[in-house]
Amino acid sequence: MKEYPVAHKNRRKVVNVVMLSLTIVATLVVIAPLIWILVDVIQQGLPAITPKFLSKLPTPVGVPGGGIVNSLLGSLMTIGLGILIAAPIGILAGLYAAARPDTSLGMVLRFSTDVISGVPSIVMGIFAYALIVLPQRHFSAFAGGAVLSFIMLPIIIRTTEEMLKLVPASLREASLALGAAEWKTSLSVVLPAALSGVITGIMLAIARAAGEAAPMLFTAFGNPFMNADYNQPVATLPHTIFVYANSPYGDWHAKAWATALVLIVLILVLNIIARLWIEARARKLRG
Repeated sequence: MKEYPVAHKNRRKVVNVVMLSLTIVATLVVIAPLIWILVDVIQQGLPAITPKFLSKLPTPVGVPGGGIVNSLLGSLMTIGLGILIAAPIGILAGLYAAARPDTSLGMVLRFSTDVISGVPSIVMGIFAYALIVLPQRHFSAFAGGAVLSFIMLPIIIRTTEEMLKLVPASLREASLALGAAEWKTSLSVVLPAALSGVITGIMLAIARAAGEAAPMLFTAFGNPFMNADYNQPVATLPHTIFVYANSPYGDWHAKAWATALVLIVLILVLNIIARLWIEARARKLRG
């Protein structure tokens, strides 16, 4: 075995320490703004959060108190509808892109997905306004959920495709060798093997869409009252933050910070639930 000089070994150790230090610094640079934002939102928003804030309707200007229960319901309605539309379409499209990457349709699908993911959300809102709101002649929660599905779709497609590519080809080949149809192999063998990654992609899509305010201005529009009808306008958390933050009232500014904190906690809870489900499923499969 070749022996390296002591000076060469020392230089390698120095280079290793320097590069490791640079990666740590880069990681801290990425994490620091996130921690800064979270700390600032918690400091500004936590004092305004009370049980009434989460369970009452908003009050008129100049009237203290009030809450965001209508915005919570509206966000859950639009996000729920968005994921209900985007998840099945995105997963099936991701299955095709992973199984047929070299076909014309597969290449067009990947290219289109990359293009759509780069479209600004306000453009998505204008598109949904022209496609849904104008024919309906009114704003609605359905239009809000539809535009969120447009935003979620490219994330789900690309994540599903990449997760399916990580599944060993031998698993697919074994299923096909046993006589299973290709569509059944994809849905019953390959997709369950990559389900944890697919669920993670869906949660990323929800997190991406849940904070969008611009599309809601053109679709759901906002509603100061409680509404569970998908055919009527609804308030959403991002839209409420936008309205409160742009007002000249200190009380509304405090509510904007509190609403932002609620939105962050909501996304965090959804991600924790997904992670716990993934871990429970993995333990069950191992057991």
